[in-house]
Order: sequence, then structure tokens, then C-alpha cells
Amino acid sequence: MFAFFRPALHKAPLPDEHVDSTYRRMRWQIFAGIFFGYAGYYLLRKNFSLAMPYLIEEEGYTRGQLGLAISAIAIAYGLSKFLMGLVSDRSNPRYFLPFGLLISAGVMFIFGFAHWATSSVAIMFTLLFINGWAQGMGWPPSGRTMVHWWSQKERGGVVSVWNVAHNVGGGLIGPLFLLGLGWTNDWHAAFYVPAAVAVLVAVFAFAAMRDTPQSVGLPPVEQYKNDYPEGYDESHEQEFSAKQIFVEYVLRNKLLWYIALANVFVYLLRYGVLDWAPTYLKEAKHFSVDTTSWAYFFYEWAGIPGTLLCGWMSDKIFRGNRGLTGIVFMALVTVATLVYWLNPPGNPTIDMVALFSIGFLIYGPVMLVGLQALELAPKKAAGTAAGFTGLFGYLGGSVAASAAMGYTVDHFGWDGGFVMLVSACLLAIAFLLPTLRHTKAASNPREALA
Repeated sequence: MFAFFRPALHKAPLPDEHVDSTYRRMRWQIFAGIFFGYAGYYLLRKNFSLAMPYLIEEEGYTRGQLGLAISAIAIAYGLSKFLMGLVSDRSNPRYFLPFGLLISAGVMFIFGFAHWATSSVAIMFTLLFINGWAQGMGWPPSGRTMVHWWSQKERGGVVSVWNVAHNVGGGLIGPLFLLGLGWTNDWHAAFYVPAAVAVLVAVFAFAAMRDTPQSVGLPPVEQYKNDYPEGYDESHEQEFSAKQIFVEYVLRNKLLWYIALANVFVYLLRYGVLDWAPTYLKEAKHFSVDTTSWAYFFYEWAGIPGTLLCGWMSDKIFRGNRGLTGIVFMALVTVATLVYWLNPPGNPTIDMVALFSIGFLIYGPVMLVGLQALELAPKKAAGTAAGFTGLFGYLGGSVAASAAMGYTVDHFGWDGGFVMLVSACLLAIAFLLPTLRHTKAASNPREALA
């Protein structure tokens, strides 16, 4: 581990009269850092999808070839979210998160300005792999930050609000692309315009973020909020070894395995729709470039109210039963996917409503899997637990959404692709069923081993 990634040292405690005001101010500041910092990552996650129609038309690539190339992001991200999650649990998120964002921006600048970057599938795969690895440095430090600065009773709302950073950043890719296209008449603007914005975001995140409360002289959040998880003691404030985190708090956790497997199929649907929306709408529904870009935007931003509603329902209506909440949302997203598929061309309003509905519904289950992972592990292992579910989601679901979806459509048409997506919805529900008994956060995941 690089020395500058090491966790910040604890500072002398602040006087009691300054604790409350400092805590309140720092939490707003830090939340802004991780929210906009993570949104910055999504400015650079799916740019390639917007460029794919041009690569098919102008450079002669097949859907299968481009699906293989873009699968590099999922492969690298899945590995990185897990492995870098293990590193992030032993790192200072203030340095960790902006560093990864700057690497990702660098790759997008190469795609934007070096036209050799798209000269072969191998080169595209390599660059996208590097980008995917850097992208894995965003979620784990954000998760580590949230479990250190917000107590157990606050996390459902906080995580759901933070999670819409996915949609804020991802949705802005479309408008930024159109803005750059208008300035330059160059489709490579899909890469370099968002990258320039992301560099500014990385600077802001570094200025706003901090490590643990103790690193700025504040007490642990459990003490500040008088909200102690069952089994909490002083050992929960000590850093764990990598072996403890990986073996004791991840591999032996049955419920974590179930939600990780469910995540494979949640991500297959999420990215199977998202990655291919520009190409599907253009080829099968005859949308224009402008319309597909805005459809991409609406899909992502529909996830904002959907995620907030899902987080509220999981806390207030389903009383912490994240699995049941996820099943309800996945059942509804199955219906929306069928409409998106079976609606004949010439009804663009129905297509847009269906796409909006999928975006509205799918990001709730995405958020819930991450939240369950945070709740099933001590806070010093939170990044690794979340990275474990991400490993399955990206290496399984997102790779299939990229490579397998591309080749399936090449050989069986869009109908074959949608059969795969609807099947993913049903399998996600099947793997969420065993988690129905998990209705509260566990400070000690041994509770999930039985």
C-alpha cells in the first residue's frame, strides 16, 4: 500500500462543547465530497456505450466485438471493487477516492484525443480494463466513510440518498456528450468533455472529504449518536487484518453469498438495458441520436426518485427487510422490461415510459444489495463486504450484459437478448428469497452463518 493511502492518525479529542457543531458541519461537508466524488466516477463509466453506434457505422465493428471490448470495464471493475475494497478498508478515503477518479479521467482523455485508441478491439479492451480498475476505487471508500460517520439507524436514508450519485453522474453523460458534439461536431467528445468535468470533481472531493471522526478529534459515531449495534465494543474501532476481513467477515457469511448471487442478475438487467439502450433504440425502435442521448439521461435520472422511494420503503414499510423490498422492485421491473421489449416500433412515448420505469425501479435493488452488504459486516470490513457483492455483480452480471448480450443479439436478434434479461429478473428474485429473514443490521456477521 502506498504510504499516502494509510488511514489518518487519531487526533486529540475536541472539547465537548465543540463536538456537536463540528460533527454536524463535517457530516454535510463529507457527504458532499463522497456524493459528488462518486457521481464523478459515473461521468466516466459508460461513455463507451454512447460511442458504440459510431464505431459500428464508421469503423465497421460488430456488436459482439464492441460487447467484448466493453466487458473489460465489468471484469476489471468487479475485481477492483473487491480487491481495492480490501485496500480501502485500510486506507484514507480522502486520498483513495480522488486518486482513482483522476486515473479514470486520464483514460478517457486518451480515448478522446488519441484516435489510435479505437483502432483495435485489443487496444479498446486494454484501455477500458484500466478504466474499470480505477472505477473500482470509488464505492469502497464511500462505504467506509458512511459507516464511520453515520450510525446504524441513519444509514438506510443516507445510503439511499448517496446512491443516487450513480444516476446524477451517469445521467449527465448524455447531455455533456450533446454539448461537446455541438461545440466540436466530434463524437469523441463523449470521452473528453466528461473527463474534464471529472478532474474538477476530484479536486472538490479531496477538499471536502476526511477519514474517520477520530482523525478530526471527534468521538466514534456510535458514541455521538448513542446508537450502538448489538455486540458493539471498542474492538470495532480497531483496524482488522486483511485475513480477518476476508475470511472471518466475508467468506463465512451465508447471507452475503445469497445477495452476491442475486446481484449477478440485478446487474445483468441493469447494464443489459443501459449499455445497449443507444444501439437498441436506434436499430430496433428507429430513434435519432438526440433522442437516444436523452433516453439515456432519463433512464439514469429516473433512478433518483426510485432509489429514494426504495430506501424509504425498506425502512418504513418493510421495516428493514431489504430482501422483500428488493423482490417487490424486481417483480415490477420485470413488467417494465417486457413492455420495453414487446412494444412495436413507432410508439416512442411507450418506449420512453418503459425505459424510465426500468431506471426508476432497478436502482433500488442495486442500492439495497450494497446496503445489506454494509449491514452484514463490521464497519472496518464494510468496503470489502460491498466489494464482494460487486465482484459478483460485475464479473457475472455486467460481463454478461456486455459480451454475452452482444453475441446473443448478433445470433438470435433482440428477442434473444430480451429473453436473457427477463430470465435475469426472475433469477434475481429467486436468490433474494433466502434473505427474507434478514431484517436488521448485524455488527457481527457470525449471526448470518447459521
